[in-house]
Amino acid sequence: MGKCLSWKYFSLLLSLLFFHSQFPVSSSLSSNSQCSALLHFNHSLSLDSYASLPFCENSYPKTGSWKEDKDCCTWDGVVCDNSTRHVIALDLTCSWLSGSIHSNSTLFLLRHLRTLNLAGNYFNSSLISPEFGKFQSLTHLNLSDSYFSGEIPYEISQLSSLVSLDLSYNFDPFSRLQLLSIKAPVWKRVIGNLTQLRELLLDRTDMSSITPNSSMMNLSSSLTTLSLYRCNLQGKFEINIFHLPCIQTLDLGYNLELEGSLSKCNWSSSSLKFLSLDSTSFSGELPDFIGNLKSLEYLDLSTCNFTGAIPTSMGNLTQIINLDLSYNSFNGLLPLSIFDLPNLFSLHLDNNQLVGPLPYHIGEFKYNNSLVTFDLSYNMLHGSIPSSISRLVNLISLDLSSNNLHGSIPSSISRLVNLTSLSLSSNNLSIMFDLEMFSKLKNLIVVNFSYNNLFVSINNNLTFTLPNLNELYLSSCNISEFPIFLRTTINLRYLNLSNNRIHGQTPKWLGAVGRNSLQFLDLSHNFLTSIDKIPWKNLDTVDLRNNLLQGPFPTLNALNLNYLFASNNNITGEIPSIICNASSLEVLDLSHNNFSGTIPKCLVLSNVLSVLDLRMNSLNGSIPATFSEGNKLRSINLNGNQLEGPLPRSLETSTNLEVLDLGNNKINGTFPYWLGSILVLQVLVIRSNKFRGRIGNPKTQFPFLNLRILDISNNKFNGPLPRKYFKYLKAMMNADEGEVALKYIGDNYYYDSLNVMMKGSYIELVRIQTVFTTIDFSNNRFIGDIPQIIGSLNSLKGLNFSHNNLTGCIPSSFGNLTNLEWLDLSFNKLGGEIPKQLVDIPWLADLKLSHNQLAGQIPLGKQFNTFDNDSYTNNLGLCGFPLTRACNNHETKQPPPSTLQQEDNLEPKNGFGWRAVSIGYGCGVIFGTLMGYLMFKIGKPKWIVRMVKLEQHILLKRLKNNARRSGGRK
Repeated sequence: MGKCLSWKYFSLLLSLLFFHSQFPVSSSLSSNSQCSALLHFNHSLSLDSYASLPFCENSYPKTGSWKEDKDCCTWDGVVCDNSTRHVIALDLTCSWLSGSIHSNSTLFLLRHLRTLNLAGNYFNSSLISPEFGKFQSLTHLNLSDSYFSGEIPYEISQLSSLVSLDLSYNFDPFSRLQLLSIKAPVWKRVIGNLTQLRELLLDRTDMSSITPNSSMMNLSSSLTTLSLYRCNLQGKFEINIFHLPCIQTLDLGYNLELEGSLSKCNWSSSSLKFLSLDSTSFSGELPDFIGNLKSLEYLDLSTCNFTGAIPTSMGNLTQIINLDLSYNSFNGLLPLSIFDLPNLFSLHLDNNQLVGPLPYHIGEFKYNNSLVTFDLSYNMLHGSIPSSISRLVNLISLDLSSNNLHGSIPSSISRLVNLTSLSLSSNNLSIMFDLEMFSKLKNLIVVNFSYNNLFVSINNNLTFTLPNLNELYLSSCNISEFPIFLRTTINLRYLNLSNNRIHGQTPKWLGAVGRNSLQFLDLSHNFLTSIDKIPWKNLDTVDLRNNLLQGPFPTLNALNLNYLFASNNNITGEIPSIICNASSLEVLDLSHNNFSGTIPKCLVLSNVLSVLDLRMNSLNGSIPATFSEGNKLRSINLNGNQLEGPLPRSLETSTNLEVLDLGNNKINGTFPYWLGSILVLQVLVIRSNKFRGRIGNPKTQFPFLNLRILDISNNKFNGPLPRKYFKYLKAMMNADEGEVALKYIGDNYYYDSLNVMMKGSYIELVRIQTVFTTIDFSNNRFIGDIPQIIGSLNSLKGLNFSHNNLTGCIPSSFGNLTNLEWLDLSFNKLGGEIPKQLVDIPWLADLKLSHNQLAGQIPLGKQFNTFDNDSYTNNLGLCGFPLTRACNNHETKQPPPSTLQQEDNLEPKNGFGWRAVSIGYGCGVIFGTLMGYLMFKIGKPKWIVRMVKLEQHILLKRLKNNARRSGGRK
């Protein structure tokens, strides 16, 4: 049982039972009884200010002022009928209410309610009780933003007087999961019975079971608002809804699989004011008569699949305030009519395929003073920025980035004194930071000039201030020193000066820039040699990669740090222990430096750290023995150090681990089979260590199910290849490259990289595609045959078993490895023929079979016609292209010596002796037959003749001795 009920709660429960016995549900309550019902309802809940977050801007506990000695009609949020004194309205919006509403709640005794608003509270995943359906007089019901869950009950459809129904945004704001759902029968009843409905809002309600093309047919003709944002609607959306005579607001946004077209709509008499189809699969061209929506104020068609030109009739939308056509495939020229819309406040045409120059008279249209946000980024616009743009005097945000604009910024832009955000990145502009331009733009908060191919010139002899500057991005601008105007920017939060030519030591004044505000600092890919301190205590991200930093790691004061990158420098000394104080650290990349000493134990005790990249340093000692339970480690890369000792078994607790690279160390022990229990592990590299012994059978039921890269090369493993492990490598089987080819292992802040032996050379994969799969067991002491099961790993890109002691044949099942690009079986003791099935591997570009005991004709055709001698050297039994040794398939075979035939009759007439058959036994009849053929054909190599004669001579002597011992004569 749960916690014992307190006496106070128990007494309240008794009073509720008494209350229900005195006032049955069907009775009409007196004024006092209504007040008691409200009090009991209030007492069943608690007050918590967090219950009205995050949706309520203004909230307070309305019921906190309710007093028993006062008429409840005077209570905050309560409205009574003047004549009957019945409670007819209850508005407890954003009132800090927390708890559950059960079906026996006294709330449902207030049967005269016409308006009920409980929005913006926390009802603890309560089901919407069927009792709500008994408020027969209800015209307005609002249960939005209140953490209700489950299916919307059928009884809601009985509220035939409803004018407004709002059940929207009942979802978990942290997991983003929808809590409410509505099934098709209930939906059908709602739109069929609620004929008075004017407002229907179900945003964030799961409607995935509802077919929109038929279920929208019977919507009330009185409907003015239909809001179904992010409802999981799928399929074809019929256009009849656009013909509803009173519809003013239609929001279907973020239903990703909802399809439809606007090309057949005719809105000549529409009263539509708000239309949002953003993030749906609507497609086709926009019709010209979209300009007939004369009442439209808000149009959002972003992130759809619309194509074609933007209709010039858009210029007829004279009431439009917000126009967002971004993230589509609109092409053609910018329609000039858009710039003459009198009320246009926000214009987003970014991420399309618009071409041509910006209109030179862009700021000279009759109505342009209203435009505040102007975004044309990520198009194909060319030409220069017209000086007339300065006449858009109310402009606050201007984004022309990622186009083909050239020339310089017109000095007249300094007249845009209201400008807070200016982004001109990724163009071919020449940008001059000068006093005249920027001394007047005092309101600038965001400046982004990154990736302009010509140059950004900063005159450090001129002093001007940008007192409100919050974000400055000057990456890849060819600048050679820190901009001195930063000295006065005390509120800076983001600073990116990466990929420039800044040399030497950071200036002393830099530490004062945004001392209490700086969160993001990127100085990577410069030529910095020294940073004494990182004094900013609120830093979230520090990126110092690819500089010339020397000496010990800078003093670090940022205890809230999440991401720290300092790879590819020349930093020496030990990893500073103060890093352990950064309790929020998620990514630590100190790779490719000269750090020495041991790995701090705190790094593997963290429950936050996700990426630990310390490869290519001089770290020594052993890997810390205790990894914390429940750690979040996703990637561990310790390659290229001097670590020794065993691999700690506690690493098994890292259940989120996807990448483990421990290569090129001195780690010893046996194969870490227990890592197979980490279900998400994709990369396991332990090459070039001191691992040894046999790889036994798996100890877990389904080991290494998601492993894509397995490299155990250059160790001392022995015994047979672990065929039972190969059976479970499901991620190396039947991968759908169309789905995963553009996905990489990693996240937005850190993509894993890896050195892989590929086609005979170590290649660095800067990013690891999830479709990339390879196995490398080379340079060990494996024996026995190659398992046929490997042929089922048909997603493999590379396979390397070279430099072992493998025997037997090359499995014919290798022909199933249709994605294989390189195969290295060299330096083994493999025999038999090269399977002809290998010819059909379409992508095989590198083949190494040298230094084996292969025999027979090399297959011809396709990729095999491109391999040279090096693929086959030191296989004395091989013949055919590209070797100079011909196979001579049409020559007659030489019979064995007559003396042997007459005296011993040891060999059959066809020339195949027991020796040949015994050799072929392990590899199949084809190999045995081929060896027999090679031994007795005309023009056979001398070494084979000598070997055969010697073997036959020894055999003859043995037979004669046996016959002599048995008393026989020969």
